[in-house]
Amino acid sequence: MATYDPFRDLDRLASTLLDARRGGGPRRMPMDLYRDGDHYVLAADLPGVDPGSVDIDVDGQLLTIRAERTLGSGEGVKWITRERETASFVRQLNLGQGIDTDGISASYRNGVLSVTIPVSEKAKPRRIAVSTDDGDGVIEAHESTPQPIEQ
Repeated sequence: MATYDPFRDLDRLASTLLDARRGGGPRRMPMDLYRDGDHYVLAADLPGVDPGSVDIDVDGQLLTIRAERTLGSGEGVKWITRERETASFVRQLNLGQGIDTDGISASYRNGVLSVTIPVSEKAKPRRIAVSTDDGDGVIEAHESTPQPIEQ
């Protein structure tokens, strides 16, 4: 015996109206971003997305992630209820300076996209030897750490 829940129908109606107001455009994907040693790691939730539909590109210092969730329907299928929707996802990040854009890599596992963004060699902290004219020795200095990625 099925029970009727009017709040579920109201929630579905509100979601439909809000999606129509937004124009049904791309949705944002929730993500986490953290630094782990010499690289940043971005983890984005993309449940139900075919890995083949994920597109990641870098244009200058702008990283763009796009993904598409499609739901198949067999011929002759009669839907009882359909709450999962097809959707487009997009996220853009300004990488800032000090990032090795050629070394960016990505993997997709269990509905989570992981993007590894390495810090460039030029931006890593390093020691700089400073010599003196009087030959008393060498003074060492340190460079500061790179700036974080901006959202």
